[in-house]
Formats: sequence, structure tokens, C-alpha cells
Amino acid sequence: MPKTKVHPNAAAAEPVLTVSTACARADPGEEEPPTVLTVWRKSLLFNCDGFTVYDARGDLAFRVDSYDATGRRRAEVVLMDGAGTPLLTVRRKRRLGVLAEHWVIYDGDAAAEAKETPSSRISRPLLSVRRHRASASASKAKAKALAHVTPLPASSSSLSGYHRASAEASYVMEGSYGRRACVVRDRAHGDAVVAEVSRKEAAVGDDVFRLVADPRLGATLAMGLVVALDEMFARGRSTN
Repeated sequence: MPKTKVHPNAAAAEPVLTVSTACARADPGEEEPPTVLTVWRKSLLFNCDGFTVYDARGDLAFRVDSYDATGRRRAEVVLMDGAGTPLLTVRRKRRLGVLAEHWVIYDGDAAAEAKETPSSRISRPLLSVRRHRASASASKAKAKALAHVTPLPASSSSLSGYHRASAEASYVMEGSYGRRACVVRDRAHGDAVVAEVSRKEAAVGDDVFRLVADPRLGATLAMGLVVALDEMFARGRSTN
């Protein structure tokens, strides 16, 4: 079980990668170690549902606190840093009035910003995440896919330091989130693994697991994709 510091020493914590630094690298070839996080599928706030995420030093890196603890999929989830500043919004999209198997990741708190500037709701999307639907003729490689991730056109300028959006999904998430054994592959760069979710050796059960994020993706976006997977697969209780 990770060290649960409700009031971490934010000043001593290593800087969390922001969306801008995660998306745009001056030199993609720079040797930079991956970020290793311990993810606890629990909010530190009483009567809340969410995540508490620690860095390698045991300091609070990210958090998700939701007062909706019913176990149902939510329309919107906000990922915050350790101090409670919104970093990303993971929003489930609607199609013909019905919630679809499609999520969009926005920069910052999209709902709060939309109240101040209505256009911000459509001007700040970063990634589109669609659940994979396997067909009877699907190949073995496609059968293990969980979701497909595509950078959205509105974010192409912020993503230009790494790569541009294309017609094909730029990332594919594979494996089993329910078993805490899945990876994110960068299809634009030879299917390189840019994030990995795995069981934590000392942990009992699936509520505590490890997330390793390559600097080419960044810890913030990697955690945003984990939140999307958690919502996609019944908040982690699915076998997928």
C-alpha cells in the first residue's frame, strides 16, 4: 500500500509534467527516464470516488475526487495535480442523445472554462479515445486492442513537437485493464510502448497498480488515458 500523505509536501515534490511539456519536446531523441507512478484506485476525500497517484518519492502527483461513487460511468472526470489544480478533463461524448463509447480529453477544466468563454469547450480538445469493437474477422493483433487514441485537429499545434494528427489512430491501448496489464503503443513511431499499466508486486488486489509513462507521452496524458480506460471498462471492474 502506498504512503498516504493527505497533505503532501508539494514544495519538495518533483514537478509534474504539464500537458504542454508532455506534448511538445524540443528534442524527441533526448534520453530522459520514464516517470514511474503508483496509482491508488481511491480518493483521499471522505465519501468520494477517484484516484490518488504518487510519484517515485511517495509525494502526491495526481488526484481525482468525484462525489459520484455509484459505480456508474460518469459524463465527466477532472484529473488534478497534487494541489488540486485541474490538468485534464475526460468527457464522455453523446451520439444522438445517447452516451457513446467515445471520450474526449481536454486541457484543463473544460466545464469551468466553458462558463467563462463558451468557445473554449471546442477549442481545447487534445485527444479522442474510442473503445475498440472487435469483429468476428478481427486479427489476433486487433483482438487485444482496448481503445484507439487520436490527437484532435484543434490540438495539432500543441502536438507539433511530437507528431501531427493523422487519419489513423496515433495510439492504440492493448491488453487488459481489468487485470492491470495493458500498454499504450505509438503507432506513428513503430508501435513503441509509451505507457504501461502493471500490477504492483507488494499490493494485494487491483486497487493499487503501477503506471510507467515514457517522456514522449508524458505522465499527465498517460494518467488521462488511465482515467478514460477506467470509465470505459466500468471503472476497472470489467475483465477487459
